[in-house]
Amino acid sequence: MTTTADTSPLHTRRPGNSPFAGTGPLLRLALRQDRVLLPIWVLVLSALVVSGAGTIESFYDTPAARAELLRSMTTNGSLRALYGPVFSDSVGGLVSWRFGGFAALMAAVMSLLIVVRHTRDEEESGRQEMLSAAVVGRRAPLTAALLTAAVGNAGIALLVTAGLAGPGGSAAGALALGLAIGGTGMLFATTAALMAQLTESARLARGLTAAVLGGAYALRAAGDAATEPSALVWLSPLGWAEQVRPFGTERWWVLLLLVLAVAAQGTLAYALAGRRDVGMSFLPTRPGPAHGRLTGPAALAWRLQRGALLGWTLGFLVAGLALGSLADGATELVGQNEQARAVFERMGGRTGLTDAFLAAMVGLCGMVAGLFVVASVLRLHGEEAAQRAEPVLATAVGRPTWAAGHLAVAFGGSVVVLGAAGLGLALGHGERHGAIVAAALAQLPAVWLLGGIAVLLYGLVPRAAGAAWVVAGVCLTVGWIGPALDLPGRVLELSPFGQLPKLPGGSVQWPPLLVLTALAAASGCAGLVALCRRDLRT
Repeated sequence: MTTTADTSPLHTRRPGNSPFAGTGPLLRLALRQDRVLLPIWVLVLSALVVSGAGTIESFYDTPAARAELLRSMTTNGSLRALYGPVFSDSVGGLVSWRFGGFAALMAAVMSLLIVVRHTRDEEESGRQEMLSAAVVGRRAPLTAALLTAAVGNAGIALLVTAGLAGPGGSAAGALALGLAIGGTGMLFATTAALMAQLTESARLARGLTAAVLGGAYALRAAGDAATEPSALVWLSPLGWAEQVRPFGTERWWVLLLLVLAVAAQGTLAYALAGRRDVGMSFLPTRPGPAHGRLTGPAALAWRLQRGALLGWTLGFLVAGLALGSLADGATELVGQNEQARAVFERMGGRTGLTDAFLAAMVGLCGMVAGLFVVASVLRLHGEEAAQRAEPVLATAVGRPTWAAGHLAVAFGGSVVVLGAAGLGLALGHGERHGAIVAAALAQLPAVWLLGGIAVLLYGLVPRAAGAAWVVAGVCLTVGWIGPALDLPGRVLELSPFGQLPKLPGGSVQWPPLLVLTALAAASGCAGLVALCRRDLRT
């Protein structure tokens, strides 16, 4: 266990220096660093939930239609596993069912990114050590990170409550939904804070927190898929948010579970933060072998990224199996609702509802795979910022060779990830395996273009490399929510995924596939040229 010495000169208690000294300036610094991304997270998630009321009202505009949807969801275990159960056939109840769980999940992702960025990332970069040389308390950085996450989650809770408590809405239901989403976000903020104390790497802290989040989703889905109430739901924080039952018979006492979990995890994180030095951790980092077995920069890139690639591949395979098993239930879900049918047709084409559903799910997998390729490409930026790239480049390895290893994992890995998604969809559906796998692989040109944009941003302006996440997020938002909001076709086609043929069921159109592939290659090559011509950030 690599821990700390309380007698470290770095943290020697000074007269009047409390453990929380400097929290205010650190909080202002964190909010300034997140002044763009944090408002985007808050506004997008809030708008998603609030706009859901209009979408539900337009799709299911009569009590009979809403009651029929509730009946369909109650009898279909696969759909319950995906979206959760419906506790009320009111508009607010359907908004909570359809958008509440997704918003809680994304609030958790937002929180883990914020907390790890302002704790372990700062320590890895060396900035935290510089700040600690001033009058900064031992627990001030963790407090500032949690307060930043609290600002984001409070903003989402307030906007959701205000947006759904309008005329005709239920103030109690809106408040319960807002608190459930914000409370879930704060719970995973403290989970990330705990992982940041246990691990020595920001990447590992994010990975472990994401694994906890994935486990919580799996437990919730397994519990909701059962025909009888299952205890598995109560083992998942996402299940707690669901069991608050906004717009139904609100269970306010369930929110107490979130408060207790936040308090317990936060207390443990604070206790650990007070017992370690900057840069240290409680889970030891294993030393490597005395003699290295890596044969080159490509092998090093594979060694660094193989764990993430394996996780993404397994996740896509499982998600594909779940989504594929829902294909035959798509007709029952949509029923005679023409507007819901139109949304699936806008997302997946007009060649039958089952094909449209499969094409929509293939498109969704492609958009999420865009996040994988961006994360893999930006590993280059992480290696450079952590000053691990410089020793490699000080040898006979050139920058193109060093970058090529990581890009091979990013672009080649997207083939593996999408292939796993297609295989899962095909096995879940049980028919036309080859056509469905091919449809998934047809998403590659758009995914590669997002990767090419990330390479270009990293090569030209490394400080702006994070903007690649914004590009991928906009594509995901437009592709997933745009059809439901009835956005114009020209807006949907601004995303590279809007240019792809709707497969399976549609006809293959090669020109857009070739153009997107050429743009991806051009932007990637331009990014590599720019990388070779600029100075490294040391």
